[in-house]
Amino acid sequence: MSSILSAENITVEFGGLVAVNDVSFDIPEKGIVSLIGPNGAGKTTFFNILTGLYKPTSGHVMYDGAEITALVPHKIASAGVARTFQNIRLFGSMTAEENVMVAMHSHLKATLAGTILGLPSQRREEKAAREEARALLEFVGIGKTATEFARNLSYGDQRRLEVARALALRPKVLLLDEPTAGMNPQESSVFVDFVHRIRDEKGISILLIEHDMAVVMKVSERITVLDRGEKIAEGSPAEIKSNPRVIEAYLGKGVGAGH
Repeated sequence: MSSILSAENITVEFGGLVAVNDVSFDIPEKGIVSLIGPNGAGKTTFFNILTGLYKPTSGHVMYDGAEITALVPHKIASAGVARTFQNIRLFGSMTAEENVMVAMHSHLKATLAGTILGLPSQRREEKAAREEARALLEFVGIGKTATEFARNLSYGDQRRLEVARALALRPKVLLLDEPTAGMNPQESSVFVDFVHRIRDEKGISILLIEHDMAVVMKVSERITVLDRGEKIAEGSPAEIKSNPRVIEAYLGKGVGAGH
């Protein structure tokens, strides 16, 4: 299976600290993969490299056949790599519908003059954008919240709104950072099915950072494990679950041999 996004030999140094050390990683087209590891393993740093928030000390990021290592975040997002954040980042005083529409600016054609003058083309485009936003809210399961302020939504609905906003960028790759954080087991199980729907119905490749191992094992086709900035394992959920280095990284030295 060909890759839609590849990180090649990524190293990230902050002063004398090596946060990520020579890590290579691929996201297959229409694949669902996860990046896991103990706290401080370098997962979020790696995510930030892929989305342009950080620049690697060395290495390259390739997306859809082109290098994006030096691009700024909004250029990477516009190109088709969207993300959510571990800490929810919504516009609380805007409605759910408006939050989604904000993300559509990269593919809207309206000009400032057209907006001020209320030109027919601008009105048609705004109407289409609202319809698309409402369709995305329906897709993520919160269509009834379109006119509610984001700050008034439940935690789970805010998570889904973040995904709807990311999908408004019309991405080819979606990066989900701790998407089930704060969810109960039932909500997490439903979210697994939702991730498969995004891939199957939208044709989007998905990368997750996730601490809930039950979610990781159910949703992932392949899992990459980081520990102290280095890749220590990569494989199927079954392979990762029984890998002694992974067990040791999570549970401590000496545990892997006896379990």
